[in-house]
Amino acid sequence: MTNERLNTADTAPASSHVWTQLYPAGVGLDPDIREKSVAHAWNARVDRNPGQTAIVYQHRIFTTADIDGDAEALAAGFLARGFGKSTIIGIYLQNVPQFAVALMAAWKLGVVPLVLNPMYRGRELRALIDDSQAAAVVCDEGDLESLVQTVADSSVRWVLTTTDGEYSSGRTEEAAASKPTPSAQASAGSTGVDIDSWQTFLDAHRAGSTRHEELLPGLDDPALLTYTSGTTGPAKGSVATHRNVMSVAMGYGQWLGLGERDVMLAVAPLFHITGAVACAATSLVFPITLAFTGRVDADKIVTAIRDYGVTVTIGSITVYNALLEHSTATSADFASIRFLYSGGAPVPPATVDRFRKKFGLYIHNIYGMTETASAVIGVPPNTEAPVDPATDTLAIGVPFPGLEARVVGIADQQVVTDGSAGELELRGPQITPGYLNKPEANETAFDEGWFRTGDVAVIDDAGWIYLVDRIKDQINASGYKVWPREVEDVLYEHPAVLEAAVVGEPDEYRGETVVAFVSLRMGETTTGDDLIAFTKERLAAYKYPRTVHIIGDLPKTHTGKIQRRLLRGQRAAGNRP
Repeated sequence: MTNERLNTADTAPASSHVWTQLYPAGVGLDPDIREKSVAHAWNARVDRNPGQTAIVYQHRIFTTADIDGDAEALAAGFLARGFGKSTIIGIYLQNVPQFAVALMAAWKLGVVPLVLNPMYRGRELRALIDDSQAAAVVCDEGDLESLVQTVADSSVRWVLTTTDGEYSSGRTEEAAASKPTPSAQASAGSTGVDIDSWQTFLDAHRAGSTRHEELLPGLDDPALLTYTSGTTGPAKGSVATHRNVMSVAMGYGQWLGLGERDVMLAVAPLFHITGAVACAATSLVFPITLAFTGRVDADKIVTAIRDYGVTVTIGSITVYNALLEHSTATSADFASIRFLYSGGAPVPPATVDRFRKKFGLYIHNIYGMTETASAVIGVPPNTEAPVDPATDTLAIGVPFPGLEARVVGIADQQVVTDGSAGELELRGPQITPGYLNKPEANETAFDEGWFRTGDVAVIDDAGWIYLVDRIKDQINASGYKVWPREVEDVLYEHPAVLEAAVVGEPDEYRGETVVAFVSLRMGETTTGDDLIAFTKERLAAYKYPRTVHIIGDLPKTHTGKIQRRLLRGQRAAGNRP
């Protein structure tokens, strides 16, 4: 895997940025990277405290030595199959301990994990395999047959299967020795794909050791391949280096002040950049416990927080909406929580207020992208984000240590210094070198080390950043510019609204007209006309929606982002005044 490293200009001294005055006590101006890679950091943690709890799953505890033993065996097996630096291996799993073990095994050899959404099937999955040229895939046994059919005649020549029983409290000998079904084996054999089962493969390679310095990667070696969500075009593979991953992991961990008593709950999917880095990598390099629940839902989250004493987690706003709708959850269930963070989509102020009223906890905003190797802007712990008086938008936070941020004019690309809105650009050690085999996309997205996010933002005099919206989602109604998020935030203020999405639709008179889609809270009722009247009282005449569609659920990506593009052109259950 090759990519030319993009040019990076010298960055301004961190001390010159006003936002550093908002940093939590003890947080430095740059991420404190003391190791040469994620693998070096993990190995050092194991050596310091091999008996420390690293992972908990289904009430079973795994120490750093337990996890490292499995990671070493898996890495030795990778090495025996000829995998080494820059080999790409797909991880096609839900949030289970095997995901963390596979990440660490890959990092021990400089192998590059390709994180794959286990809900992808057929063409959607094959496109990522073909683009990445992955050599192998680690998957759940239940997905094996369809996976083998999907990767037939591709670059994938080996598949390692696992089951939920491998690390559960009810683990049995049958689970440990599970083998692919005959039909899956036959299918694999016909396509020339080798198959091994997790426990058998690890046991066969436990005598091997990969603790050799020459095998370990360096800071500028590729560490992770993550594909963009594809919400604004074909998915692109972003290549994060060990420097990128370590910068985010160390920066986020320092931001939260993580220590040995902390328990991080894996809510964000590990196949997404937030889960892979802000959650998993941070939990592996810091001496904290990483708690898994498998595929998450509100019941599992509440139970895990209560049973494992979870202190911190990060998830999309849809997760917090689900918790708000939970019929029995109370503030007592969240007694152990120190900090809650939400990323992936803007957090409406009304949702933050509702959550605090019900559970007594404040949701801190956090921001990151695939190209920033996860979280790079966030609200400091124990701090409430201000609300922009002009737009009623909640600040997403301030840049993490080492990151620079600026706003440039959308039309002229000149740096904005008067607090006006423009495109948010970022530069720092967290920004990835670019996209895999996409030189034209790199040319468009990166400029002298600055990454063009495609997000419209405002930076105030104190350094707080307010996200206005995506540039491509702007609505032009009668010559006036309308940002969907501003309308959505008003809709969230209505007590019956659970989720909202606003889009522009062609209109002969206005050019475009504002259209809203909402889903309602459990047990609540309202009408489109009522919601139109509600927004009309709170917005300028050109901003309020002329049509409101009330639907059961809004379409979302697999990571919880509402997909506005899928709503354009829909006409179900509309109300037009």
